[in-house]
Formats: sequence, C-alpha cells, structure tokens
Amino acid sequence: MASSKKYLSSLVKNANQASANEFIQLIESSINQLESEVKHVGSLQIAGRLVKMSPKGEAIMVGDIHGDLNSLVYILENSRFLERSLKEDVFMIFLGDYGDRGTYSPEVYYIILKLKERFPENVILMRGNHEGPNDLLAHPHDLPNQFQRRFGESWQEAYTKIRDLFNYLYNAVLISERFIILHGGVPSRARTIDDIAYAHKTHPKETHLEEILWSDPDDEIKGTYPSPRGAGKLFGEDITEKFLKMLNTKVLVRGHEPSENGFKVNHHNKILTLFSRKGAPYYNNHGAYLQIDISKKAEKATQLIHNIRKF
Repeated sequence: MASSKKYLSSLVKNANQASANEFIQLIESSINQLESEVKHVGSLQIAGRLVKMSPKGEAIMVGDIHGDLNSLVYILENSRFLERSLKEDVFMIFLGDYGDRGTYSPEVYYIILKLKERFPENVILMRGNHEGPNDLLAHPHDLPNQFQRRFGESWQEAYTKIRDLFNYLYNAVLISERFIILHGGVPSRARTIDDIAYAHKTHPKETHLEEILWSDPDDEIKGTYPSPRGAGKLFGEDITEKFLKMLNTKVLVRGHEPSENGFKVNHHNKILTLFSRKGAPYYNNHGAYLQIDISKKAEKATQLIHNIRKF
C-alpha cells in the first residue's frame, strides 16, 4: 500500500515536471506498445482496434477525465488499482477524452500513458471524440493552447506526437455476454463485429467511427437523427437493442456526456453513461466510475448502480 502511494505521488510529480522531450519519448514508446498489441496482450484478445475480454476478474471503467488531474488521482487511489493489479485480475478501462478541456490535459495524458507502460496487460486505452481523426476535431479545440502553455517552444512536436498516438487507441471493448464498451454511441449501420474492430480503417467512407466517438442516446426517438453536436447522431432504443443483440451483450457502457451525478441510464436500462471528472468547465457536482466483478452477469444497467463509485 505504501509503495503504491509513493509510486502515485512520484507519477504526479513527474507529470508536472516532465520536459517536452520526455513527454515525446513517452508518447513514442506508447505508440510502439499499442502497435505491438496484435492478436493478444496477456489475457486480452485483440482484433483490429477491438479488445475482447473474458468474463473473469474485475474491471474499473473510467469515463471522461478531460484534464481533471484531481479526479484521476482520486480514482487511482480509491480503486486501489495500483496495488492490486500486479497480483489480481484487475483491469482499468479508460473510455477516452483524457484532455482538451480541463487545465491539466498534458499531465493526464502523461499519467495514463505511464500506467499503460507499467501495466500493459491491465490498462486499456480507448479513443474518445477528443482523440478523434483530423477531420473530426472537437470544437473548441483547446489542446494546442494547453500544450503551448505547458511546453513552450517545443509544444508543436509534442502536440503532433499526441495526435499520432490517438490513431492507435481502441475503438471498443467487448466482454462476452455482458458489456460492449465504447466512448460515444452505437454505429447504427454496423452489421458485424468487424465494423467496430476496423471502424478506423473504413473511416470516413463509413460512419462507424464517427458514431462510435460522437453519437448520443435519445429516449424520445426511434432510429437516428442528426446530432446537435455537428457530428455523430442521436439514436433511439431500437438501434441500441439491435446492436446489443448482434454482439450478444446486455448493456452498453459509454462516456461522452456530462452528468450532474457522474452517471445516467438510458434506453430502459440498456445504456450506462459514466462521466469521471467534475467541476469547470462542466460544473457537474459529482464524477463517477464503475468498479465491477465481470464474472457476474448483469441483465440491465440499473443492476450496476451499486458498483458505481460516486465522488
């Protein structure tokens, strides 16, 4: 316990002090790590940019962090991931949107990449809409200003490298007969699991990646409608139901949407949204993450609420 606290303290200190060159080297190392994850890494099966997990052990699912260093540190401390992951089947799944809004975006990226470096078989880094391809940049796009403030004259190289990294982050995580986990929403035209695994390859010809990163559920509609975000779609319960049936799963776990309580449920218990940071610029009073034994089946999202850690 003491060693994990010391490691976390050192990690935060290094994140605040790392030079642009150190940051760039970490990103290059992370790209090499992610690029090497072909077919499997540890017990995880890899197909394209899809992670397939066996229903064994514990998963800690973390929604949007958006540069909130305090929330990230809180989650790492209270989930006890650092001390448990070396001796137990414990996985930390990040749902994307690590930076580009909050004050400490470079520092958050540094910490999550260091976690991946130290625990490559236990940490899964997914892609959010703020880690999207160049034709789907979120607006306003704060990251260049944050990198310039953090790294000075070397900011452009660091920024270019982090954008290269985004192309290697995962589209989704599938836990057999239980959960499909992605950042935004259902790719409404997906017909097979390969449409998810290789969504980055078919973009922009197909809309799969755009919808995975940008779409939101709507309880009042059927089918899909254009999203007020300007990318992705609003999708109804019928779209969710068809998607879950195709994948033989029960619940879609996602991030992407701020929530006053850190989480919310949509589509009659078929969708759980997690938002794992709080405060400005979203001004939600609570963040939340999910810590769950994935060996146990869940038929609906409300069964997961007692596993949600709200802060």
